[in-house]
Amino acid sequence: MPDPYAQIASAEPEVLNLLIEVLELRAADPRQKEMRDAYLSWLSLPQDAHVLEIGCGTGAVARDVATRPNVGDVVGLDPSPVFLAKARELATGIPNLHFEEGDARALPYEDDRFDAVIFHTCLCHVPDPPMALQEAYRVLRPNGQLAVFDGDYATTTCAIGDHDPLQACADAAIAAFIHDRWFIRRLPALARSAGFRIERFDSHGYVQTESPDYMLTLIDRGADALANARRIDAMLADGLKREARRRADTGEFFGFIAFASLIARKISVATGASM
Repeated sequence: MPDPYAQIASAEPEVLNLLIEVLELRAADPRQKEMRDAYLSWLSLPQDAHVLEIGCGTGAVARDVATRPNVGDVVGLDPSPVFLAKARELATGIPNLHFEEGDARALPYEDDRFDAVIFHTCLCHVPDPPMALQEAYRVLRPNGQLAVFDGDYATTTCAIGDHDPLQACADAAIAAFIHDRWFIRRLPALARSAGFRIERFDSHGYVQTESPDYMLTLIDRGADALANARRIDAMLADGLKREARRRADTGEFFGFIAFASLIARKISVATGASM
């Protein structure tokens, strides 16, 4: 099943509405906020920095970045007009933030424009991440920084034992909604190939047991994907969703995804040669 994020500009309205809800739910999650705060704090921005977030979705990360120290203005870029409309609505009253439509693989900006470029859970959905990283390098100013945060989605699990049926839901959701679940493991090599000098590469564990709102959306999406592919019927899909909620209510639910972040810097040829 194709990743809907990879074809987001042509996605059906019901898919877009679901994804809008999921993106904002995830962004509000306390552990997600902790991880976001951690990697964003590792950026060393100059005063009045110009920041670009690529694949901004509903703008949750861009809204956060716009309020941080040293940030002058933030541009959120996304290929989906529906996402951008929601992003603009939610960003009302934030004067240093605006949104534009565009493709990560062909950025509509001149060279050396931004002090920082951010990809937050974006590159795993892009069909050609090396091109997106090359474009990020192009639009960064010399000594500008790249921040990438994404899931190691091959680690996604909701199983509490062998042959747990909820794991089939998790696997189906990742297959349906992630273009490349292995992407983060190749990211350091891809960033170096694009010309970046890596400053740090860190892991971030994400686990939900109590009130697992985000992981329940993963179960729901996976069960629906299995039903739509006719691997299970609608009754079983509903039963799997109910079982996930039963576990959540009784304290038996477990959901985990490993995430990772990369901070890298654009180094000019002359500067890089002297290091």
